[in-house]
Amino acid sequence: MILNNNKAVPFVIAEMSGNHNQSLDRALEIVEAVAKSGAHALKLQTYTADTMTIRCEKPHFFISDESSLWKQEYLYDLYQKAYTPWEWHEPIFKKAKELGLIAFSTPFDLTAVDFLEELDCPIYKIASFENVDLRLIRRVAETGKPIIMSTGMATLAELDEAVRTIRATGNDQIVLLKCTSTYPADPADSNLRTIPHLKELFGCEVGLSDHTLGIGVAVAAVALGATVIEKHFTLSRAEGGVDAAFSLEPHEMKLLVEETQRAYQALGRVHYGPTEAEKKSLVYRRSLYFVKDMAAGEVITPECIRSIRPGYGLPPKYYEVLLGKRVNQAIERGTAVAWEHIG
Repeated sequence: MILNNNKAVPFVIAEMSGNHNQSLDRALEIVEAVAKSGAHALKLQTYTADTMTIRCEKPHFFISDESSLWKQEYLYDLYQKAYTPWEWHEPIFKKAKELGLIAFSTPFDLTAVDFLEELDCPIYKIASFENVDLRLIRRVAETGKPIIMSTGMATLAELDEAVRTIRATGNDQIVLLKCTSTYPADPADSNLRTIPHLKELFGCEVGLSDHTLGIGVAVAAVALGATVIEKHFTLSRAEGGVDAAFSLEPHEMKLLVEETQRAYQALGRVHYGPTEAEKKSLVYRRSLYFVKDMAAGEVITPECIRSIRPGYGLPPKYYEVLLGKRVNQAIERGTAVAWEHIG
C-alpha cells in the first residue's frame, strides 16, 4: 500500500476541517480523540479566505441554495470561519505525530503547497472541487509525495487529465477516492460500483471520501475494493461546527475503524470447502446411522438406517444405494454406517 500503513487496511482518515470552531485547544482535543478512535491519519485543510476567494458581495459570491448547510453566507465569510490558521499546523502535526497519527493536509493553492512542504507534509490530498486545477495538481505531484484525490463531480475526461498530469511528473503514487460532493450526501447518490471501475481504469488504489451519515456506506465501499476511507470528524455534533452535521463523533469513528477492518478481513479469497477452522465442525453434518439392531445377513430397509447427526457415517447420498443390501455382521443400534458393514 502506497500510504505505508503498517496497520490493517483500510487506511482510515479523519478530516478535521473547520470543526475546531477557531479554537486551537479544541483542534488539539480533536487530534487526541482521533488517535483514541484508532483512525490512522488526521487531515487538515490549508487555505485562507483570501487564497480561496475574494471579499465580494455580488450574487456569485453568496450561497443562496436553501438546501445548503451554509446557505445565506458569503463565500469569504464562510472560509474565514472555517479555515485552520496556518500557525496552528505545526503544533497539530507535532501532536499527531506524538500520538502515532499521520497528519497531512489538502492545499488549495500553490502557496499552501510551499507552506506544507516546509512542514514536510507526508501526503497530499486534492479536494474534489480542486481536481480540475491542473496547475495545483502538477505542483503537488512534483513534491514526489503520495497523492489522494477525490473524484467528486469530475467527469471521466477530467479525471483522466488529472491523473495524466500527476504521472507526467513521474509520480505514480495515486489514490482515487470516490466522492459525492453534497453535504451531507445521500447514500443513493454514492454509486459505489464506480470504485472497482476506477481501480481497473486507472490502475491505482481506490477508496471513498464519504459525506453520508453513519458508517454503512464506508463498510460497503470496502467490500467493493476501497482501501482508504475518509470521514469528517467532530468531538460533538451538538456543539456545532461548519461540517459537524455530517461528521462522525469519536465513538462512531472507532466503530468505523473496527467495522471497515472486519469488512476487509472478510473479503478473504475465492475458496470452497471447509476452512481449517471449520474442519472440526464436519462431525456435525448428517450421515447414515443404523437405528435398530440388525442380525448378520439381514436386509437393510428404511426402518434400519436414517440420515442423522453426527457425521461419522457414510454421506446421506448413499441412502438409496444401501436399501436392499444385506449387512455382513451383527450391528448395534447407533453404529455409523460404513462400507465394511455391507455385503
